[in-house]
Amino acid sequence: MLGNNLLSKIDILFIKFLAVGVLNTLFGYGIFALLLFVGLHYAVASILATILGVLFNFKTTGTLVFNNSDNRLILKFISVYCLTTVLSIGGLKIAKMSGINLYLAGLFLTCVMALVTFILQKNFVFKKERK
Repeated sequence: MLGNNLLSKIDILFIKFLAVGVLNTLFGYGIFALLLFVGLHYAVASILATILGVLFNFKTTGTLVFNNSDNRLILKFISVYCLTTVLSIGGLKIAKMSGINLYLAGLFLTCVMALVTFILQKNFVFKKERK
């Protein structure tokens, strides 16, 4: 029974993580679209939306998913995104060299990186201290 209870908590946490991920995506794209609308160059809009999106993502993921609002964790949070970006690009390179459709590879990698990001954030960034 204890195993099922633990699994349920992990499932709920992962579902919250995915839901907050949707919120974060909408926020990031909304900022990007708004900056384009007000006339910023697409590269500037993209950079600013990414920076603001990561900061928003850090706060929403930390507080809404992991119940942790410790701002000192921001560098760990950013390092997870750097790592998953490198892994994604590497995966795309392997897919391209293997003749795999990049759209399908990107979709697959998005799902895999969501799981990897969740695991790293849960166990590295927002790790609960054991009492």
